[in-house]
Amino acid sequence: MSHITRDSVRKRQADLARKIALHVGLAEKRVTAVPRLSLHRRTTPTTPCSGTYEPSLIVVAQGQKRVDLGATTFIYDESRYLVTSIDLPIVTRVVQASEAAPCLAMMLKLELPLVRELLSREDIPVPDLPASDSPAMATAETTVELLDACCRMVDLLATAQDIPFLSGLVERELVYRILQGREGARLRAIATAGDQSQRTAKAVAWLRTHYPKPVRVEDLAQVAGMGVSTFHHHFRAMTSMSPLQYQKQLRLQAARGRMLIDGLDAASAAFEVGYESASQFNREYSRLFGQPPMRDVRANRLTGAAA
Repeated sequence: MSHITRDSVRKRQADLARKIALHVGLAEKRVTAVPRLSLHRRTTPTTPCSGTYEPSLIVVAQGQKRVDLGATTFIYDESRYLVTSIDLPIVTRVVQASEAAPCLAMMLKLELPLVRELLSREDIPVPDLPASDSPAMATAETTVELLDACCRMVDLLATAQDIPFLSGLVERELVYRILQGREGARLRAIATAGDQSQRTAKAVAWLRTHYPKPVRVEDLAQVAGMGVSTFHHHFRAMTSMSPLQYQKQLRLQAARGRMLIDGLDAASAAFEVGYESASQFNREYSRLFGQPPMRDVRANRLTGAAA
């Protein structure tokens, strides 16, 4: 990257940080009037927080974040954005943030129909890149062009009358920028009918809907239309975990939500998400969240840090 390009990127980053700070105010998160766009602000590093990332683009204008997907770690900051192509259970934390320099980020949830629409257009070049065997999460270099589009997206919050018409145009540009890079290969594959990534994604979506029920890998492979060993390979490549590990994380996160938000006790929450053994639930919950269920719930209620 040339000196002039680096300066241009830094200027756009500063512009985007200023715009996010203006519109998010003192809140940690603001769901905006622009469809699927949210703004985020943290003034201190955070402890690890389990959750699920939907298909999305996250651009950090200031600060640094970390996401763990299975055994794979992604660091993203002012220089690299994060793109997620399917629903993935993750552990995330803010690494760099302070009162003087808060971590400021924007998240735009992605819609696969829009991705398919762009891929179907003959006037949009599709890079000749090899099929992706990487996770359905990646970081990529943040460019001037991407930052320009992000700034225009956030600017729409000051002119609400423009949002219905212009937000869709800017969203298309952002998706276009993602698809042009190597890191967009998995997103392209998942949006392409018949591709093994797209077929694996169907099984992931099925598992997200049916996670409380006993699941056999053979059944998931049938949903994907693959042999068991082929499916297992593609599932692990896409999610950085096995199907049963993925199901376990979904179950534990759902149980945590039911306890934190709905006030269920541990035994009831465990039963709701498909556990038959309370001791197994307690053991696996403690391994993922660092402490037993009810102690974790009490701690999170005190701090207001519910995942």
